[in-house]
Amino acid sequence: MHNKNNILSAVTLLSLSVQAHAAGFLDDSQATFKAQNFYLNRDFREGAGVSKRDEWAQGFVLDFRSGYTQGTVGLGLDAIGMLGIKLDSGPDRSGTGLLPVGGDGRAPDSYSKFGVAAKARVSKTEVKIGTQLLKYPTIASSTGRILPQTFEGGVLTSKELDGLTFTYAQIDRTTKRDYSHSEAMSLVNKNRRFSGVPEADDFRMGGLDYAVSPDLMLSYQYGELDEVYGQHYLGLLGSRALGPGKLALDARYFVSDDTGQALAGRVDNRTLNLLLSYSLGGHNVGVAWQRLSGSTAMPYLLGTDAYLTNYMMAADFMEPGERTWQVRYAYDFAAAGLPGLTFSTRYNHGDHANPATFAGEGREWERDTDLGYTLQSGPLKNVNLLWRNAALRSNYQRDIDENRLIISYSVPLR
Repeated sequence: MHNKNNILSAVTLLSLSVQAHAAGFLDDSQATFKAQNFYLNRDFREGAGVSKRDEWAQGFVLDFRSGYTQGTVGLGLDAIGMLGIKLDSGPDRSGTGLLPVGGDGRAPDSYSKFGVAAKARVSKTEVKIGTQLLKYPTIASSTGRILPQTFEGGVLTSKELDGLTFTYAQIDRTTKRDYSHSEAMSLVNKNRRFSGVPEADDFRMGGLDYAVSPDLMLSYQYGELDEVYGQHYLGLLGSRALGPGKLALDARYFVSDDTGQALAGRVDNRTLNLLLSYSLGGHNVGVAWQRLSGSTAMPYLLGTDAYLTNYMMAADFMEPGERTWQVRYAYDFAAAGLPGLTFSTRYNHGDHANPATFAGEGREWERDTDLGYTLQSGPLKNVNLLWRNAALRSNYQRDIDENRLIISYSVPLR
């Protein structure tokens, strides 16, 4: 299954939907336009190689999602169009993930991508085939640049039983956030975590989410990259009132092993990730702990964001054997009479890491800080301004200071 086949399937289903009772297809549709101006500067504080990555770009995303036609089987169509424009770049500082990089190190003046997905609904079960953004523990689109990462394939979601959601997906291609073309999938292999980086055009995923109560969610998921690795996920998300505030627990556990021909070599990892937080008024304070065990790092797909609360802006803290603790704090100034202003900061400290590129115990720390403001009135109402800062210090990889300045605006068109 490739992109042209997905588009053909989408057009076929759309033709059928037009022939059917079309009420609901447009009446229940949604369209959103998002513009994002993004400047990123990553300063490498030491070591050989490029001294910095520094680019400025503008992104536009038009996202259309139809309703469903009437009848026992409702049909619909989703479409997404994306355009990225270079504002400033250079061959000696490209590679920020905002723009594609050519063979000469230069970024093109612009790049674009477009995708469609056909969908059908029966009762409380929906199937979607084509281009889509995914947000699951074992496969998650990266949305941290001007254009999001997308995947090609099919996803079935069923909510026939109260409180229970069943999901199954079969994915065969991905288009990374700074790419215009789709390609097969592979896994992250920084610091030579695995013996190879094979490509695979078959990722399968199935899982269950069960809402035990409004304050407790249990999850299980299994994802497998064909002939490379398989990954089990167990999750618990719960909260309860405690004194004047609310206590929340976010527990995530991954078990990963190689499968089939083990084309990336041995995969043997267990990752436990726990976040305990307390919110009161506009304040939120949290502590997190993460431990990797087994002989390898935790595998995840190249270009995606790992589903871990200790996953940071500059480093992922996922080397073999690594242990990480985190403290975090966030404040919403609406509680102080300043709606739209937010602040958050996180500090990660990792040790006991065993990267293949370093002899001895790997240690690192990272501090991430966000300061944002959404305009509340006037002609620029709902424009969001965000400054993100990260500082990484490590004894086995290059130190980094990073700043991101982002101006974004999203408006519903219908």
